Amino acid sequence: MRYTPSPPAFDDIAPEAALNIPEGFRVEERHTNPLKICHGGMMATFADMLIPCAAMYQFEMERRFLPTISLQMDYMGASPLGAWVQGEGDVLKTTRNMLFGQGLVTADGQPVLRVSGIFKMGQLIGDGKAHDPLGLK
Repeated sequence: MRYTPSPPAFDDIAPEAALNIPEGFRVEERHTNPLKICHGGMMATFADMLIPCAAMYQFEMERRFLPTISLQMDYMGASPLGAWVQGEGDVLKTTRNMLFGQGLVTADGQPVLRVSGIFKMGQLIGDGKAHDPLGLK
């Protein structure tokens, strides 16, 4: 099953398992900079989605909008054209108003990005009961 968010650059993102869901995409020409490696902005956007998606499945929490308060990234390597980029996120802690998480992104199995973030517990999406927002179950 494919998850297709609205921005066209992400139409090949594919969650693959339940609970700790790896998310990934194949680096295509449209994702690259002039050096034919995945643009840092694409990697940042992917990383920004990683932790909130993990939260929905790890805890079967209410489906909420989770706007980003803070996102830190350490780029450790390049993701060349054609590479499979995959990430896994983990929720470290939740409070009444915030969610704290981290993640690791790899390209063809090699670490390329470490991410940590803080997200605001926003309003419910719909009735908030959709514990399967990506339609995987």
